This record gives sequence, C-alpha cells and structure tokens, in this order.
Amino acid sequence: MHRGKGMKFVGDSRVPVNRKPNIPKDYSEYPGKTEAFWPNFLLKEWMVGAVFLIGYLCLTIAHPSPLEKIADPSDTAYIPLPDWYFLFLYQLLKYTYASGPYNVIGAFIIPGLAFGALMLAPFIDRGPERRPSKRPLATGFMLLAIAGIFYLTWESVANHDWEAAEQQGKIVAEAEIDKEAEGYKIYEAQGCISCHGGELAGGAGAPALIDTGLSPEEVAKIAKEGQGAMPAGIFKGTDEELQKLSEFISSIESK
Repeated sequence: MHRGKGMKFVGDSRVPVNRKPNIPKDYSEYPGKTEAFWPNFLLKEWMVGAVFLIGYLCLTIAHPSPLEKIADPSDTAYIPLPDWYFLFLYQLLKYTYASGPYNVIGAFIIPGLAFGALMLAPFIDRGPERRPSKRPLATGFMLLAIAGIFYLTWESVANHDWEAAEQQGKIVAEAEIDKEAEGYKIYEAQGCISCHGGELAGGAGAPALIDTGLSPEEVAKIAKEGQGAMPAGIFKGTDEELQKLSEFISSIESK
C-alpha cells in the first residue's frame, strides 16, 4: 500500500500529519449574520426583559392579588379552588371513580400514569421522523392529553359557584369575640358555627354576624323563623338560650 499525500502510518490507521485545532470562526467572518454577545446581543436581551418587567409591574399595581379573609378551619361551607393550572386535577377529584374511597386513583394513579407516559414518550417513539403526521402515536397521545386538560379545566370553571366564592372570601370587619361567653357556647352548641364560622365572619352560604345592626328580638326571630338561605327551625334550644344567643350576636361590633 502506498503512503498517501499528507498521511503517515501509525499502526494500522492513517492520521493527518498536520492537525488543525477545531476552533469556530470569529463572528466577524460572517458580516450581517452574527453579532458580538457583549454588549450588542446582551443589551437587546436586557431591553426586552425590561419592557416585560415594567409591563408586569403595571399589571400588579392595576390589578392587586385577590386576597381573601383569614382562613377559618371551622368554616365547613368554604368552597376551595386551586390555581388555574391545577383546575383539571381538581375537577378529576369530583368524579365518583376518583374521589371518596377511590381518592388515591384521582390523586396519584391517573396523574402518575399521564405524566409517566410523557416521560416515556421519547423512549416509546424513537423514529427519526419530525413531522406530526409521520408520528401518529406521539401526536395522538399529545392531542388526547391537551383535549383532556382543556375539558377538565373548562368543567371546573363552569361548575364553580363564583358568587358564593366571592362572598366566602370577602374581607369583613374584625371583632373581638369572647369565646368563653355563654352566648358563644350556645352559638357553638346549636351548630351555627358550621355556617357562620368560629369568628362569626360568615361563609359561602351564610352572612357575617358582625355589625348586624339588629336588635336581640330581630335576631331571635331570624333564628326561629329563618331568613334567606337559612330555613326555619334551625335553633333547637330553650327560650332562655335563644335570648342569650340573640343578645350575644346583637352586641358584637367591629373594632
């Protein structure tokens, strides 16, 4: 075998005599197509970032966060609602096959299978094609996932009681509640706390009992005959307990 031009034998292989380092060309060798990272490109990135930051700050000032009142663990009528990107998972827990005794299915198994399939997608579909039409398996699973997320999110928004949620989260005036008072103990024993809350701040299905402006007689009448969403006959105590309860509620005023 003859020795090739510019080559020499090293064992059984041929390598170039003169090796050139693999150094990329300078950006100046491509006029009009590239630019220096510092300061040209980085300055443009900073300017775009500053515009988005100022716009975001303007939105936060114009539309403050919708804060709600302090959480009340005793308010069993509270309707929870997670952030928008978790609404599809929240809706999933409303179905019978994924809630109650099957809660683990909706909370772990179904989401685990869905996200696990996304993680395994690169290993399942290993074809060289890049067009969606040439990758029916990956395209089909992705379209199914997007359709499922959109549907569950829409169902969660459409079935949520927004008026009740607005009322339950409304920040009301605070009052000093004497929880050792006899009237409060009657209020708690009669189950009023489940709707009106431990701080008497109301909830999704009941108004606040602070600054009602009602006389004890008016409060007693509502407790016996009901009003609005509150049916009649809720109070099951004696007349003496009703009087103490009505006087207690009528006397509560904000700070």
